Amino acid sequence: MEFGNPILNIAIFLAFVVVTLAVVIRVSKQNTTAADFYHGGRAFSGRQNGIAIAGDYLSAASFLGIVVAVQRDGLLYSVGFLVAWLVALLLVAEPLRNTGKFTMADVLSFRMRQRPVRTAAATSTLAVTFFYLLAQMAGAGALVSLLIGIEGRVGQSIVIAVVGVVMILYVMIGGMKGTTWVQIIKAVLLITAVGVSTVWILALNGFNLSAVLGQAVDSHPDGTTILEPMHQYGESGATKLGFVSLAIALVFGAAGLPHVLMRFYTVPTAKEARRSVVWAIALIGFFYLCTLVL
Repeated sequence: MEFGNPILNIAIFLAFVVVTLAVVIRVSKQNTTAADFYHGGRAFSGRQNGIAIAGDYLSAASFLGIVVAVQRDGLLYSVGFLVAWLVALLLVAEPLRNTGKFTMADVLSFRMRQRPVRTAAATSTLAVTFFYLLAQMAGAGALVSLLIGIEGRVGQSIVIAVVGVVMILYVMIGGMKGTTWVQIIKAVLLITAVGVSTVWILALNGFNLSAVLGQAVDSHPDGTTILEPMHQYGESGATKLGFVSLAIALVFGAAGLPHVLMRFYTVPTAKEARRSVVWAIALIGFFYLCTLVL
């Protein structure tokens, strides 16, 4: 299955890679110390860091997966992922920034025994990142393969490997400064695309949400049943417990993602760390509101 002209899609994809690599190479020239490489010299404002956090957090899983999850399981995922940022705002952002460290292991070992704490932190970080990365890379590879018209498991595997190499180049060349600007670009493009798509869908239906739902019912083979409460949670004690368990995992798990936590080290003050979370909440909240329409 192909979307549009594969040659045009490839050209756009390559142009995007070239532009972002050029940005990364340019900002990498400002990396003169370890502090510049690992946390961007703490030179980013709260607004810039908040946009980058939104870019880090919002992904193919959010753009595609949450849309399906809302239809299947209701608003649990959208609400859970958004509420997690209140935890980050109230409990995480300021204490992390005040430590002045590079990594989560540095923070945890600040008042504890160095070796066991660092071992545990490194193990948990690698485990979380590995499984998170599997889903992200698979999603990115599938999307790129779809856009450029590549079919078959071997072709998609090659695309995933190429995307992975490009991501590694971003990090190796630009450090935290380079990846931050890449995430800012990604966030602007993704949120703009979601916003435009949402307005377009509403405009086609006279900005009437009931008409949008009616069109969804008419086009879906299950008809009105797609608007009924889902049966995965709430019918028995076990499913209710599963609902609570998933909600806790979404709130505290999302607030503790390693690649998100490290962003709080890139701002100069604790006030800017809190400000970056406020910006992230606003952008992510807007994104998830749009997914309700999509």
